[in-house]
Amino acid sequence: MAERPRSSWRQRARITLDLIRANPTGRVALKIFIAVAGALVVTLGIALIPLPGPGWLIVIAGLAIWAVEFHWARRLLAFTRRHVHNWTRWAASRSLPVRFALGSVGLVFVATVVWLSLKYSLGVDLVAQVLHYLATH
Repeated sequence: MAERPRSSWRQRARITLDLIRANPTGRVALKIFIAVAGALVVTLGIALIPLPGPGWLIVIAGLAIWAVEFHWARRLLAFTRRHVHNWTRWAASRSLPVRFALGSVGLVFVATVVWLSLKYSLGVDLVAQVLHYLATH
């Protein structure tokens, strides 16, 4: 069986990046663009981590953007992928009660982060309001 050729969009992206890097001004502009774009995506991902949804996935996407130009980001991305894969494989190999406990701990963690975020950033203490509501009704 013949080896599958590299996808055309990857090849075009690599050629385009090589052409940009061949020019000293283009190299600097590309580094600045990648740094800013990666920082925006990572910042958005970090802001979304406490909320339900793909916060960590967005952080990893920002690392992937940085990895286009920065060696440290490539190493960090490989480290992150390796550990996420190992954690996922480990968690999937556990029994259903253990996976339920892991999910419950994760849910409590997210709920605590959301509660603290609301309490200290917006001044809204949901726990106090719920307890007050339950005491008065």
